[in-house]
Amino acid sequence: MTSAPPPAPAATPVSGPADPTRFILIGTSHPGNVGATARAMKVMGFSDLVLVRPRFEDVLIQEETVALASGAADILVRARVVDTLAEALDGITYAIGTAMTPRDFGPPTITPRDGLGALARHDPMHRVGFVFGSERYGMANEDVYRCHAVISIPTNPHYGSLNLSQAVQVLAYEWRQALGGFPVEARTPDVDLASGAAVQGALDHWEKALIEVGFLDPAAPKKLMPRLNQLLNRAELRQEEIHILRGIAKAIMDKRR
Repeated sequence: MTSAPPPAPAATPVSGPADPTRFILIGTSHPGNVGATARAMKVMGFSDLVLVRPRFEDVLIQEETVALASGAADILVRARVVDTLAEALDGITYAIGTAMTPRDFGPPTITPRDGLGALARHDPMHRVGFVFGSERYGMANEDVYRCHAVISIPTNPHYGSLNLSQAVQVLAYEWRQALGGFPVEARTPDVDLASGAAVQGALDHWEKALIEVGFLDPAAPKKLMPRLNQLLNRAELRQEEIHILRGIAKAIMDKRR
């Protein structure tokens, strides 16, 4: 299997929409898959959806479609329904089919991670179209021949069946990562690590508490406190955790008194 995409026709700069990627569904049978596809696209920042001869003409407004879109109804509103794959590929400079390469001849096969990464690096100005066949029959050979490459998602060799919208999500994620991805923002504030002085203060407090309960003999301390010191160093305690440890030590001493 080839990991790098095959040579493609020279791309020209795109002056149209900011989103140069299109997801094309051929002969889709289940409204839920259309809605779930819209959701998968939106979470990865894509918006151009085209349906070729879907089973139901009103699929974009069916209740199940809208429900599975789950907040991505704007993708459905902008989506188009066309009669032919040729119409769906209008403006696309690099088409990627999601099917097996026909046995006689056809486009080479790429993988999501390596193939899409190479495409993004080598031909960043392409308008890319991902083409998906129907749930039951997949893509016809004639449709595959229109593509510059076919893409294969590495799956369990004993069970490689992916739902249509799942396949869309995988490829949308991999293509977004190839294009640079989105930053991940932490939901919690930066960690406030305890200073060495704070750790020593907690150790002194614990030493007194351990002496009071009889766990530590001050006449023969051996290596107990140095070992606890090493334990706290490995733990990389936060400031609030120091307060907890000192609070426990104080509670022990108050109880004894």
